Amino acid sequence: MNPDFWRIQVREKPLFPDILWSKPERKSAAGRLAIIGGNARGFAAVAAAFSVATKVGAGEIKIILPEILKKTLPVAIKDQFRDVIFAPNNPSGGFAKEAIHELNAAADFANLILFIGDSGQNSETAALLENFLRENSKSKVIITRDAVDLVKNAAEMVLQRENTHLVVSLSQLQKLFREVYYPRVITFSQGAKQIAETLHKFTITYPVAITLWHAGSLFVAKSGQVISQKFDQPLRVWSGEVATREAIWHMWQTDVAKAVATSWAEISKNNSLA
Repeated sequence: MNPDFWRIQVREKPLFPDILWSKPERKSAAGRLAIIGGNARGFAAVAAAFSVATKVGAGEIKIILPEILKKTLPVAIKDQFRDVIFAPNNPSGGFAKEAIHELNAAADFANLILFIGDSGQNSETAALLENFLRENSKSKVIITRDAVDLVKNAAEMVLQRENTHLVVSLSQLQKLFREVYYPRVITFSQGAKQIAETLHKFTITYPVAITLWHAGSLFVAKSGQVISQKFDQPLRVWSGEVATREAIWHMWQTDVAKAVATSWAEISKNNSLA
């Protein structure tokens, strides 16, 4: 028998069917999303996130890329994005500290900001993200893929931030635990019950929301409540697709855990959306 704080969603039986069938019908009511990422070596994750967000049904989408990509971005991609903003870059090709103005503007525009990654592992870009999260504490953000590694050194601030949602690998979560000296250990050998118990206790300690894929299951935890679902397509997690879907549903539904579980149910209901 599972503890009261842990619910398991079955693919064929969504926990929140009323939410699943209540997607906004009007574009004006479907939310404003900002997708931030990319560096001199590429923007594939940003392009993929834009495609998924469009198919799932985001109302408006702004893309923010480093300025170094402005000359190399194909015209067809620029036309596809429709609303792309180029922010100052540093010599390594990632976002420079001066990009804070564009990021702050995105916070003013968006209902939610998705840091999709591919931003490079540059210390200046890391400092930029830390500065942004401090200055915009009320902005809802999802941070995933290698963008999680960029904010690792500011783990205490990030985890204490009420409006942060991290979509992480288990190894990334282990690093965050170590950064804040969290006393409970999380390992690859643990089963679903142990993982759920750890996420339960961790999200009671910290107000952050966590999505984790481990051993064939997705978990989401917020305020001590945990939901899981069997999920055998980890590449859809590592590509950023799962995080993007979660971002869209979070714009439509204020309860993070319910929104995330519903986004998983939609994947199961209609895989052709991928």
